[in-house]
Amino acid sequence: MYIEKINSPADVKALSVEQMEVLATEVRQALLHKLSEHGGHIGPNLGMVEATIALHYVFNSPHDKIVYDVSHQSYTHKILTGRKEAFLNAADYDKVSGYTNPQESEHDFFTIGHTSTSVSLACGLVKARDLKGGDENIIAVIGDGSLSGGEAYEGLSNAGENGTNMIIVVNDNEMSIAENHGGLYQNLRLLRETEGNFFRSLGLDYMFVKDGNDIASLIAAFKAVKDTMRPVVVHIHTLKGKGYLPAETHKEQWHWGMPFDLKTGAPKYDFSGVEDYSDLTAKFLLDEMKKDKSVVAITSGTPSVIGFTPERRQQAGRQFVDVGIAEEHAVALASGIAAGGGKPVYGVYSSFIQRTYDQLSQD
Repeated sequence: MYIEKINSPADVKALSVEQMEVLATEVRQALLHKLSEHGGHIGPNLGMVEATIALHYVFNSPHDKIVYDVSHQSYTHKILTGRKEAFLNAADYDKVSGYTNPQESEHDFFTIGHTSTSVSLACGLVKARDLKGGDENIIAVIGDGSLSGGEAYEGLSNAGENGTNMIIVVNDNEMSIAENHGGLYQNLRLLRETEGNFFRSLGLDYMFVKDGNDIASLIAAFKAVKDTMRPVVVHIHTLKGKGYLPAETHKEQWHWGMPFDLKTGAPKYDFSGVEDYSDLTAKFLLDEMKKDKSVVAITSGTPSVIGFTPERRQQAGRQFVDVGIAEEHAVALASGIAAGGGKPVYGVYSSFIQRTYDQLSQD
């Protein structure tokens, strides 16, 4: 096995493409084994295995700095940077967090747990490097779902103006936690088919990798942009949940999960007979929507927080709005709906509401 011999990115660099493909299979098996016993983010990590291996093959971490957006897709990164035991040995499962953490490794630069931040953070690393006269590559990894957050646009706009080395890897798996929402995603689809380009309009160079789960193609793309003197987007098209059929088929359900039976995909703990507040909220709101057409439920990329399954979203129709991972917009939108005589209900996780303080106090 190759995975047992990987103690740092230097060990990845010693492998051939064929050996890295075997390593990818081994990493994916290790991830599934741990996730089935421990739970965690499933789909995001399974889809990023090859890209992470290719990044560490081409770039020189920690001299070159990789910043993962949300960082819930950094499990393979941790395996390749000296923390594999936390994925191979059950006794060590809790010795690493589910996100990047500078206290764990010199290969992690930020403690991150929310979305749309990597480009802004990387812009800061770029500015610091340029002020100090450094030569390291700065790489931001961001998913297409995270592009719906306003901070991602703000970072992209600033990156284009900086005009120096910065590499933005856009992991496009056509999903957020649930399906993507917002006009940007029509453009991402066009980018996969034509050259109508959102990124170039912001002053960024652009490269597309059609098969973002093919190691050889990824290595070629990353080598082409390494040490670039211009900010560039490398747009990779990947499969969320790759390598595990239930996660490939039911992407929303398998974004994150509790422990499950690896053979069947069935949860190890059955909560089907337990009614929770999310479920009760959705039932209540759907009933109110039938009585009053001005009632609208709003979510910012996490419809399950208020129990709106795909079936319930379809049932609610235009009385349900998913704004993408854009909590600030969601609160201001709700303010506007209320000012216009509607009855908005915004459902959000408490750990995500920090983005909306200004809107809560001002709007």
